Amino acid sequence: MPPSLVALTGPLQGQTFELLGDEIAVGRHPASGLRIPDSAISRQHCLLRRTAAGWQVVDLGSRRGTFVNGQPVGERALEHGDFLLLCESTFLVSLRPARMEEPSPAEEPEEPAFLGETEIRLSVADSLYLRPESLGAALGLSDPSAERTARSLSALLALGAAAGSLTGSEALGRHLLERALAAVPAERAALLPADGEAFPALYRRVTAGSDGERPFAVSATVTARVLGECTALLLDTAREDPSRSVEAAGIRSLACVPLLSLDRPLGLLYLDTREPGVHFDADHLQWLAAAAALAAGPLAAALRAERLEGENRRLQAAELGHGLVGESPAMRRVYELVTRVAPTAATVLLLGESGTGKELAARAIHLASPRAGRPFVAINCASLSETLLESELFGHEKGAFTGAVERKTGKLEVAHGGTLFLDEVGEMPLPLQARLLRVLQERTFERVGGTRSQAVDIRLIAATNRDLPRGIAEGTFRADLYYRLNVVSIAMPPLRERREDIPLLASHFASLHGLAVRGKVVGISPEARALLARYDWPGNVRELGNAVERAVVLGLDDTIHPEDLPETLLETASASSIDAAEGPAATRYHDAVNDLKRRLIVDAVRESGGTITRAAERLGLHPNHLHRVITSLGLRDEIEGLG
Repeated sequence: MPPSLVALTGPLQGQTFELLGDEIAVGRHPASGLRIPDSAISRQHCLLRRTAAGWQVVDLGSRRGTFVNGQPVGERALEHGDFLLLCESTFLVSLRPARMEEPSPAEEPEEPAFLGETEIRLSVADSLYLRPESLGAALGLSDPSAERTARSLSALLALGAAAGSLTGSEALGRHLLERALAAVPAERAALLPADGEAFPALYRRVTAGSDGERPFAVSATVTARVLGECTALLLDTAREDPSRSVEAAGIRSLACVPLLSLDRPLGLLYLDTREPGVHFDADHLQWLAAAAALAAGPLAAALRAERLEGENRRLQAAELGHGLVGESPAMRRVYELVTRVAPTAATVLLLGESGTGKELAARAIHLASPRAGRPFVAINCASLSETLLESELFGHEKGAFTGAVERKTGKLEVAHGGTLFLDEVGEMPLPLQARLLRVLQERTFERVGGTRSQAVDIRLIAATNRDLPRGIAEGTFRADLYYRLNVVSIAMPPLRERREDIPLLASHFASLHGLAVRGKVVGISPEARALLARYDWPGNVRELGNAVERAVVLGLDDTIHPEDLPETLLETASASSIDAAEGPAATRYHDAVNDLKRRLIVDAVRESGGTITRAAERLGLHPNHLHRVITSLGLRDEIEGLG
């Protein structure tokens, strides 16, 4: 099957379109190679282009943008399994053959002639090695001990067969516990990780009335000994008194076996019983050791696969969920640095103007790091006084100062095991800089008013829009702290230096806020997009996001128009500021459109006796919409003179 698009949603749902030729135009126009009959789709929406590496999508300035896996794109290579979103239509990108081509009859190998004198057919489940009653007879064994050996061997074979077919560490672990409880007269069984993090501990009970899953206490002395010696251990109180904890718990017999992977303990298989008259023996320990050996390999493989899947999910989350949008060279450098530094434990210093997305970059680093499942805690050093910032960061003890009526947990403690993000770190007072430096050097801290040091495991990411070397020269920032923070620095570019990303960002925010406010993606008219592209955005991405959100909230239809944008943009939209790429024809066009709007509005208001509501009715507009247009065109004074 050639490369194709499978329509999952939209008017073409259920249809498959093969990607043939070198270029395919996608849009509402009848001449499009892939025509989508949807009024929300632009006439020429995007282009699918064949490249040496495969296929790519190129947005053609569409009103509502082109999205791949939820991210707006200008030009992007497509990969197998991507989701291409065009307004209400979602396409699955299929670039691999659905199946191997069947060989032609001429290519099929000739079947060898084979005639056997004997034919034996056997159901897999009927293998004598999986049936203890048959296995003992086949081995010529009839005494009770031999029958037990046959049953144990059959149980081990069944365990090995199941371990090869089960997927997932939890399913393997539960099956191992069930087999162990069936082979050994134990009351309780547990599968415990060697390092506390390899996999979640599993517990099983067979006592009547038990819920079967509740954890129970195990002997720390026994487990430590088995892990240290990497040998299986059986203890029976009828023959010896192994430990006071075992005796106090009323345990009659206990067995603990290591699961070894590459000669290192992966976990422990632990069984015990408190039933009077029930004891484990050497044969039980032999069976458990063999079962642990059979299960260790598949369990290690399952854990490796789950770790890889988790890492892939973290990377996908970092790529698609961090909110960073842009395809400019400046942003590609940021993405490369984020990808390289995220897997490490290095401290990162993010530099850039306010609103450039420093916190989003910090979250992207956290999401792509091994700490992704732990807390991400952010604190703004410029928003709090020195006393409040110290308490917020380090916490305080009860009675540490007036108003400290109870103990407070600081952000350092909350972020333990995860990432602490200090925004505007350049505003931190010098005394707190000294305390932060000590945390970075010794990885310990004390609460305000406390005397006991607490260890803390955090990754620190700091951000600032200040010139820290200048702060060092002026004595407002410590040089030693700067060198500790500046292990890896990433400069976030201002929006005016990556103007090519403005259309993508605008589409991103229009989609985000459109879905939140209207339940659908909102488009952007060419005139509004031109205004957005030529504005300098002193507030950077944050200001752009606020402007688009305002336009979505105040707009009257599903497209953002110039009059929906903030007055600041409209005031700067003089003819002389139009981008040179648009040329003099575009300048004349915008001037002519605005002049026509002015004449129509002034005439309508004059004919309505100065009443805006009546003028809006004449023009077919909502009164609120007309008020915004009057303001954006600078007609307020002239209109008021007509009343």
